[in-house]
Amino acid sequence: MLDFRKLILHVSEPVYVQIATFVKRQIFIGAVEKGDSLPSRREVAAILKINPNTVQKAFRLMEEEGFVVTPQNAVSTIHWDDTIYEKIQEEFTAGLVGDFIQQAKANGLTLEKVMQLLQKEWMRREEK
Repeated sequence: MLDFRKLILHVSEPVYVQIATFVKRQIFIGAVEKGDSLPSRREVAAILKINPNTVQKAFRLMEEEGFVVTPQNAVSTIHWDDTIYEKIQEEFTAGLVGDFIQQAKANGLTLEKVMQLLQKEWMRREEK
């Protein structure tokens, strides 16, 4: 079962979004499997010391995005297919890649030079 005690909340983003992002990140890094159950909404609220309505809003968002399924009167479980996983993967890598490109351009690097440097570094790290 997903451990929400690992989630550290901050004030820069709505809490319900942070909860959904936390679950997506666990999917992305392979910390959870399809079919893993989630704690109840009340349990999550108690763990995070937040309003149960906020947790309900997070679960609704996760269900709408398709990576949490809650059959009627049953435990919510983690679910994804290739399309959902690709969206999650893009969400977590787009910013990283965008920041990298911005820094590379600021350093005056061309796409060709970046590709050469990436290939060289990739090969160096495979040797380890």
